Amino acid sequence: MTENASNNGKTVGLIAYFTLIGWIIALVMHNKDKTEFGAFHLRQVLGIMVTGIALSIVASFIGISIISMAVNIAVFVLWIIGLIGAAQGEQKLVPVLGEKYQEWFKGIG
Repeated sequence: MTENASNNGKTVGLIAYFTLIGWIIALVMHNKDKTEFGAFHLRQVLGIMVTGIALSIVASFIGISIISMAVNIAVFVLWIIGLIGAAQGEQKLVPVLGEKYQEWFKGIG
């Protein structure tokens, strides 16, 4: 892998963690110059976002605010772990579902 490709992969990995718009921008960048690092983090972030949305919907049906707050904190922790991994140039799976995210979203690559 060239230095430019690895730098692009790290840039894609970092941008993907900043909002849905950032993820879309990172996906477009990745499609122009694909790297395994960029694909890995795109899949991790997509998984974190989908998990956060799904758990928020479930928590809202339950209607207990402490559960909703716990869900938000858990998703935030996953986001921080992923962001730190991207910043350090590591392909580190987020806890619990990271491996599943790679499997479920393997079409991103």
